[in-house]
Amino acid sequence: MLRCLVQGHPKQWEEVLSKAEFAYNAMPNRSTGKVPFTIVYTKAPNTAVDLIVLPKCQSTAAASFTNDYSKMLSDVKQQIISANQRYKMTANTHRRKKLFEVGDLVLVRLRRERFAPGEYSKLARRKLGPVPIIAKYNDNAYRVQLPPGCNTSPTFNVSDIWPYHSTDDATISINSSESSSSEAGED
Repeated sequence: MLRCLVQGHPKQWEEVLSKAEFAYNAMPNRSTGKVPFTIVYTKAPNTAVDLIVLPKCQSTAAASFTNDYSKMLSDVKQQIISANQRYKMTANTHRRKKLFEVGDLVLVRLRRERFAPGEYSKLARRKLGPVPIIAKYNDNAYRVQLPPGCNTSPTFNVSDIWPYHSTDDATISINSSESSSSEAGED
């Protein structure tokens, strides 16, 4: 909005900031269907057209005002709930439900953020595995048994975990004693 208002004069953004704020607060919100001024101040903002003719002061009953305002707030609440449900449905269209059990073999994605600066290599494998799941915290967080020398946290979000499917019919079993015995032999 500021880019449109300042156009060829980007250093004058502070001068149009109050105009942008007024315009934003005077327009109906997509989620609530109401103007933010109406929600906060119980009436629409005064514009230049409103100030030309001074309104006559007429008092209404406090009860009708309270009822109208509470009805408006409940309408806003329902609008927000329905908007959030629409947003949730849109966001969930691309999500996939993944549940794992302790002992399942999985592949884990190693993101750049999981490593200390200088340890991540662009040419390193993106997925590591198969590794067994050793603990389930909840449906979104799992702890896996990473190989020795992997200097990252063994707890992964479900979005970084894929089920492992063997390319052949061979049974794969990984024991913690096998990995610890190979570590002992290296010393």
